[in-house]
Amino acid sequence: MIQRLYDWTLSLAQHPHALWALAVVAFIESSVFPIPPDILMIPMIIARPNRAFLIAFVALVASVLGGLLGYAIGAFAFEALGQPILAAMGKTQAMAEFSDRFNDLGFWAVLTAGVTPFPYKVITIMSGWTAMPLGTFIATSILARGLRFFIVAALLWQFGAPVRVFIERRLGLMFTLFIVLLVGAFALVRYI
Repeated sequence: MIQRLYDWTLSLAQHPHALWALAVVAFIESSVFPIPPDILMIPMIIARPNRAFLIAFVALVASVLGGLLGYAIGAFAFEALGQPILAAMGKTQAMAEFSDRFNDLGFWAVLTAGVTPFPYKVITIMSGWTAMPLGTFIATSILARGLRFFIVAALLWQFGAPVRVFIERRLGLMFTLFIVLLVGAFALVRYI
């Protein structure tokens, strides 16, 4: 099933309204859809490198707007469903402690999920669920998704199709290593 969904998503890159299809995929990927917008972005940019940054911009805007939908799902569905269940189980205090810890690290959680292969939709929903400040969520989402989409666009614009394999196989790992090094550097500065 996932392979068919992947193939269908990839086929949208050839559609005359591919930019709109990218916007829809980027929007719904941020809250419910399992296929990342990169699957559309890469062939679209290879086919039209002069539109690389427009394509990245469309993916960024749609993804952040979709992230707001994920945030709303977390904020409103948790109140309606999750909280009464946790209260009945006597776990309200444990969830309050988790919420505080998540929000203390919220910037890093959103940044990490926004640039790495970790599902961004999980963090968008958790951000709403834990009532992360909306401004922090939006700013970090713009930073993270902008980094991801514009780096992909810049690499494809500069190097074309030969860099595709690197992006598909190793860029997620590179982003993950970058985040680990960045967090490590901040932790080192903080404790020294």
